[in-house]
Amino acid sequence: MISSEQEAPIPIDYKRLFEGVRDFRTNEFIPRQQFFEELGQQQKPHTLFIGCSDSRVVPHLITQTFAGELFVIRNIANLVPYYKKHSDTYLATTSVIEYAVKQMNVNNIIVCGHSNCGGCAALYQDKELRHLPHTKKWLELALPVKEIVEEKIAKNKITLQQRSLFTEQINVVEQVNHLMKYPYIRKRVKEGTLMIMGWYYHIDKGEIYNYNKKKRRFIRVE
Repeated sequence: MISSEQEAPIPIDYKRLFEGVRDFRTNEFIPRQQFFEELGQQQKPHTLFIGCSDSRVVPHLITQTFAGELFVIRNIANLVPYYKKHSDTYLATTSVIEYAVKQMNVNNIIVCGHSNCGGCAALYQDKELRHLPHTKKWLELALPVKEIVEEKIAKNKITLQQRSLFTEQINVVEQVNHLMKYPYIRKRVKEGTLMIMGWYYHIDKGEIYNYNKKKRRFIRVE
């Protein structure tokens, strides 16, 4: 039961969050109450957004979409697990992908990486990951990306200074490739009922780059 009694005093660290809740109701909910009442009955998202958990990456902000438009997955380094027909483990990301495509029938899937990604940087920080065993295990999904980048550096195709950018962008392409190994996704893409996009968000420039498969490079969205 929801109590209407006055809450206990809030520590100053959390004050802004509660002020945000009050501001949302006053300035967002009440002026658009009918919209939220209708939204409360059903959802019809058109896009599955797979992004990083990084606090600077806000899907609805960078796409300027409203509540109900995006079905969102956020995890470290915006990774997509390999497809498995059966599994006896708990698969959060995989289950969301399955639900969004098979149940919600989304029209688009976006895999969005970003600049200064801590998850991608962690691929080269084995010592720092010793006390983060679950994070280390999760990042195994991006090890092929690390191998590609290190090979490019060894062959002098890119510099060490370019490593972060290439890791972040190649990771997006790799995760899109993972998605295409899901039979039900591959089928819908071939039928033309589902579009998959790879995005790269440059945070400090406010720019989004979309991966062009034919040109094999990221092109800024104008």
